[in-house]
Amino acid sequence: MILRLYVPCDFYGFQFVFYCIQEMYIRVKRNKTTYFVQCDPTDTTLDIKQKLQALIDLPSNNQRLTLVATDVVLVDSMTLAEQRVENDAVVALTLRKDDNEFEEIYIARPEDFMSFS
Repeated sequence: MILRLYVPCDFYGFQFVFYCIQEMYIRVKRNKTTYFVQCDPTDTTLDIKQKLQALIDLPSNNQRLTLVATDVVLVDSMTLAEQRVENDAVVALTLRKDDNEFEEIYIARPEDFMSFS
């Protein structure tokens, strides 16, 4: 979340606006795995992919992130704030397959883990 603070400050005729950038996290899900990624609204999608690269050992160009709430694929060069990704958002991670296409989104649900006897 970005908070815009207007502080009545007149310095040689200039007015100042201070921005307070609040850290957030997003939940990146793939299959039965959830990654809690700490980030800032000013981080780009590529920044998030690079953080994931350290976790899953797959290059960022083989990852695709989709905002689950809107089913919109996130653009690497845009910030999370520009794409309206909010704190605690769920983002789906899909990986590039051998045929150069991305896999379908699959996120396991809690009932997928329950056994019925």
